[in-house]
Order: sequence, then structure tokens, then C-alpha cells
Amino acid sequence: MKHEWSPEALWIMALHETTGIGWQSIHTLMRIVWHKGIPFDELFRIPEQTWLALGAQVKLAKAAGNIRLEEARERLGRLRQRGIEPMSYFDEAYPTLMKESAKPPWMLYTIGRRELLKDFSIAIVGTRSPTAYGRVVCERIAGALAENGVCLVSGMARGIDGYSHREALRRGGATIAVLGAGVDVAYPPEHNHLHREIAEQGLIVSESPPGTRPSPGLFPLRNRIIAGLSRGVLIVEAAEKSGSLITGDYALDCGRDVFAVPGPVTSPKSLGTLQLIKNGAKPCADANDILEEYTHLFVPSTPRAAKKEVHEKLTKEERKIYVILEQGDASIDELQRKTSWDFGLLHSVLLSLVIKSQVKSLSGAVYAWIGEPVR
Repeated sequence: MKHEWSPEALWIMALHETTGIGWQSIHTLMRIVWHKGIPFDELFRIPEQTWLALGAQVKLAKAAGNIRLEEARERLGRLRQRGIEPMSYFDEAYPTLMKESAKPPWMLYTIGRRELLKDFSIAIVGTRSPTAYGRVVCERIAGALAENGVCLVSGMARGIDGYSHREALRRGGATIAVLGAGVDVAYPPEHNHLHREIAEQGLIVSESPPGTRPSPGLFPLRNRIIAGLSRGVLIVEAAEKSGSLITGDYALDCGRDVFAVPGPVTSPKSLGTLQLIKNGAKPCADANDILEEYTHLFVPSTPRAAKKEVHEKLTKEERKIYVILEQGDASIDELQRKTSWDFGLLHSVLLSLVIKSQVKSLSGAVYAWIGEPVR
């Protein structure tokens, strides 16, 4: 069920989507709210002149004074109809790790499985044009982490990012893609299919309002979220001035671990990672180099291989139902809305899953995933 949004969350979303209002502007207004003890349910009723009197600059006062509660509610409704679930800093589901980072986003927009934000996560980033060595190492480490129950976070860019996302999905694992554009914008264009796969089986996250086109200034902001959502960041291959190193810097600022894959000293794509290791990053040759750092926080799971086996025996349509029902029981109306299928196809897929002992029909046309192996 969708939870009811609080006034402060709606107010933050409306401000966040106002042209020219950024993180610092909202922070300034929130400091006024907290310092003056303004009740959150009064925020939509404060006019521009009052904001000016409270110390807000003209631009901020005008923006805050022109926000309307009903317009914000309508905007939230339109986003949800498109399968986009916004999350404010005040949301109970807002990731604790993200709150501990520098400049946590006031808003996050999501498509997919929000419960993954509670999973133990490691980020994997690197060059957009990896060597054959970089790709092999990336897929080997990403696959092993995914099979051990680690959620893989990356930026859905070309190269290392894309390989890590795909390997997580291929192994039946979890992955979160943080975009430097709106959650509804597949970028780069060749990752359109990957975008759909992650939306169905993983989670897509962005700080930018839906519809925002990618631009160079958004990628460093994306990198801070990648670091903020993760316990540690692995940099697979990076040139001396690679943007991936920015993610490593954000990770250090957040107090997170930084891992780097040692590479050939003759390879330009390894100069950045070798420098990271010189500066104190932990060398990483395989997944165990990461897992061993978190034995006090995380117990690797063993069912990933079995889950992968079940997953591979399902058709594409059955896997889509699998992903939906894995999150909880759902009525046939909910399933039809989430799949956008006609009733005939949906009924056929559900019947097949019932026969395979994967789905059980409950009273009230509700279906539950019972998760027994496919025979």
C-alpha cells in the first residue's frame, strides 16, 4: 500500500521541483523552519511576505510562498500513476546510510523495489571503456557478491557500471541503479533494455525530478548518492582523472570503505586505481576481499544459487510475476496494473505458476509466491 505523505514531505517535493531551487536553498528554508519552530502543517499557509520577514531571501520567499498543497498532492498522484514513487528526507523508508552522508538529498525518486534500500550494499564503479581484464574482473567480483546476497549499486553508465548491473541480474541478485537524469530517462540510450530490466527486478533511483535530461553537472551529484547508499565502493578500472575517482572521494567523505582492483602498471586504465591503493584504498582481487571486511555487519546468504536456478526455469513473463510477488501478496487487479498485460495473458501466466507450485491463489483473487523449486 502507498503511504500517505506528510505535509513537510509534499512541501519539500514541491520546492525541489521548483526551477532554480537546489539543495542549499531548501536547507536554508528548513533551518528557518527548525529555528523558528514552525509547525510542518503550517508550511503551505505561509505567504511570501512572512517568509521575507523570517529572513528568507526574495527568490526563496517567493518560491516557498507560492507552493500549494493540492497541487503537490496532484503531482504526487501523477507520479505514482506512472510507477514512480518519490521519497523525501522525512520518509520512514529513507535510507539510514544516506542520511549519514554529506548533503543527503532532500528528495529521491524511485522505480522498482524500494525494499532494496535496506539491503547490505556495495557500489561497483569504473571506466566507461574497460579493458578485457577490467570486464572479466568486474563480472567475477560482481557475480560472487550478488550470489552472496550483496545488493550492487552503480550508475548505469557504459562499461563497468553496466557490467556490474547485468551480472547481478544474471545471477539472480539485487541491484540499484542511480541515474544522472530522471528515473524515467534511460541513459545512455543503448541501456534502454537494461533500464527496463532493473525497473522490473531491481531499483532505479535519482535525485533529479522525472523527465530531467542527463547533463554533465548531474553526474557528480549522482556519484555522491552511489557512495551514500553503500557500505563500501569498489573501483574496478579508472584512469588518472576518471570520474569514478569522484565516487571514491565521496565514499571517504562519508566514512565508507574504498576498494580498488590492482591492474597492470602499464595500463592507463589502472593508473587511477593504483594511485588509490597507494593512498590507502584496500586492494581487491576477489569478492572475499570485500566480504571479509564486513563479517561483523553482514552474513553472506546461501540461497542465491537456488534462487538463480528457480529464476532461470521461469519464462520472461513468469519472472515478472516472480519479482512482483516476491515483494508481497498482490490481487489480480494489482498484478494487471503493474504488468499492463491483458487479462488473458495474466491468467495464463498465473495458471502456469500455480501448476509449477510457485504461486498460490488465496481468497479474494489474491496471489502469493510460495517459492518452492520449479520441477
